[in-house]
Amino acid sequence: MDKVLGIGNALVDIMTRLNDDSLLDKFSLKKGSMQLSEREFADQINKTTVGLDKSQSSGGSAANTIHGLASLGVPTGYIGKVGDDEFGEFFSNDMRANDINPFMMKSMTETGRAIALVSPDSERTFATYLGAAIELTDEDLNANQFKDYQYLHIEGYLVQNHALMEKAAELSKNNNMKISLDLASFNVVEDNLEFLKQYVKNNVDIVFANEEEAKAFTGKEPEDALHELSDQCEIAVVKIGSKGSMVKNNGKIYHIDPFKANSIDTTGAGDLYASGFLYGVVNRLPFDQCGRIGSLCASKVIEVIGSKMTVETWGKIKKSI
Repeated sequence: MDKVLGIGNALVDIMTRLNDDSLLDKFSLKKGSMQLSEREFADQINKTTVGLDKSQSSGGSAANTIHGLASLGVPTGYIGKVGDDEFGEFFSNDMRANDINPFMMKSMTETGRAIALVSPDSERTFATYLGAAIELTDEDLNANQFKDYQYLHIEGYLVQNHALMEKAAELSKNNNMKISLDLASFNVVEDNLEFLKQYVKNNVDIVFANEEEAKAFTGKEPEDALHELSDQCEIAVVKIGSKGSMVKNNGKIYHIDPFKANSIDTTGAGDLYASGFLYGVVNRLPFDQCGRIGSLCASKVIEVIGSKMTVETWGKIKKSI
């Protein structure tokens, strides 16, 4: 089976369930967005939400996708940077415990963390302190990390580091790997549009976007955005929430119906959709089946708090597949 390598911001997710959205207004956080913050701001939010229901897990978009792939039995690896601290040890141990080969660089800066505020309607808003994660640079990458893999999955949150993104693409192409990119967040796309458009056109084989990210990238509504994205890469995927998703490859469009779910937290839905879709791709399945598996994984993760599911749930997913 083909192997998938992920690269991204290695973060510890601190999931916090809100009673209402008043705290978002208090901290001037746009609902559904990901806002980068200083450590003090993240700590302030964390302290203000003491007493609310919380949980902790290893996270970051690409790490979530790689974790999902590993849970489906795909051989995986992950590149990231953490601090030499308790959070960093927690992250690295979680990778190894789930059969993921970690290429983890260490920094004297604290491990990054994402404060995820989950609204009553299950929408999540992130205040993210990148910490050591942002110190991952092109100089940390080398050919040995890439040599045993056939796919590279990149999270769009890395886009602020152009040299890192370009080096990852160069090493991948030198190793004849396919590159998959998750656009990550509409505000990240808006802030880095020119670079992202060139990067996708020149390097990327598979693009994942939700409807907001697709609109930020193309200025168009989902189906028209799908057409434009597919002109830039081999496989374009646009997720449209409760309406399902659309996939386009070689001029053919696949409409994927959603699975019914009792949504309590949308954290990880896009990441786990990518897990299921890439599982189908590495197993050479038709693209409609790839989308169905992605949709299945997404439907299960939104029924739990955070981006991690139990071994029992993964067993049911694999049985369904």
